[in-house]
Amino acid sequence: MEAYLDNSATTRCSKRVLQIVQQTMDIDYGNPSSLHTKGIDAERYVKDAAAKIAKTLKVAEKEIYFTSGGTESNNLALIGTAMANRRTGRRLVTTQIEHPSVRNAMAQLEESGFEVVCLPVDKDGILSLEALGKAVNDETILVSIMQVNNETGAIQPIQEAAAVVHERNPRTLIHVDAVQSYGKMRIYPKKLGIDMLSASGHKIHGPKGIGFLYIKDKTKIKPILFGGGQQSGMRSGTHNVPGIAGLGEAAAQAYENMEEKIEHLHFLRERFLDGVSQVEGIRVNSILECSAPHIVNISVSGVRSEVLLHALEEWGVYVSAGSACSSNHHTVSGTLSAMHVEPELLESAVRFSFSSTTQEEEIDYAIQRLSELVPKLRRYTRR
Repeated sequence: MEAYLDNSATTRCSKRVLQIVQQTMDIDYGNPSSLHTKGIDAERYVKDAAAKIAKTLKVAEKEIYFTSGGTESNNLALIGTAMANRRTGRRLVTTQIEHPSVRNAMAQLEESGFEVVCLPVDKDGILSLEALGKAVNDETILVSIMQVNNETGAIQPIQEAAAVVHERNPRTLIHVDAVQSYGKMRIYPKKLGIDMLSASGHKIHGPKGIGFLYIKDKTKIKPILFGGGQQSGMRSGTHNVPGIAGLGEAAAQAYENMEEKIEHLHFLRERFLDGVSQVEGIRVNSILECSAPHIVNISVSGVRSEVLLHALEEWGVYVSAGSACSSNHHTVSGTLSAMHVEPELLESAVRFSFSSTTQEEEIDYAIQRLSELVPKLRRYTRR
């Protein structure tokens, strides 16, 4: 049997997505910038995808810009905003638990002369609104906060954070990395006070190499790619029509029967937690009251995460040791470090992540293998 429990790293494409991707690569393969019929047909896919995504967010189609994925969306939001607003101020605010595509973009901006404030989180991985308020001043042009943490599933209070920021400085822009939350919860940027929002296709059963950035109309931002002026000049380059069409379909599908999918994810998480609670020496790093149901982070005392990961892999159970995007080699989690998790448990942290297609049999199989492997691995480590 196989249990794929690494859905926060990537998901399997849905059949409907596969069909539309094949259609746009084999039949409707025109360049949407071309003026002939093939180009017009391709352009329809782009417009249709923008309409589908905009509907899920309750925003305008013109506010959706397609990118190569979450990393580019985050870079465009941060660097584009900083460059466009540097005469207004040079302070940027973020947190210590952001994805590398935010963290490293901020580091690059800091080298360019911007002031970057990285706010700490509490033991549950949640940002302090009081600390956020103190960090925002008249020089603050941008605040970037991840909505759902990719390692622990911790959910940040985005609406409350935006209210605090705008009370201190109404001109400050709010960017949200929603790569792990889009398609998993209802997100309405205008209601939440969000100016920019990043999402990625392969996290919601869409293709890899495609994502989008929502940019609220009239937001002051500059492009970071220059070329033929596609997408109103904000993101030049030939449209990735198969990716865009697949992303649009995946977005629409993600929000079909969403309440049932969320209920299923809660069921899977509870079943998983009930099972692992029977295994000695397991500590759960995801706090249930304030975390998304599709991500559970655990530490197995006495067993290094990479050892457990590969032991599970031999039995067809696939999980992650931290973020899949940081590198091909496991490093100590910056998120768990920021949560002040004990050093021993930092080195034994493993992420299990589910999707709406995950079956309870996969959960049961993973628990069975954990209960068998952990005692053996722990005895081996102690020798």
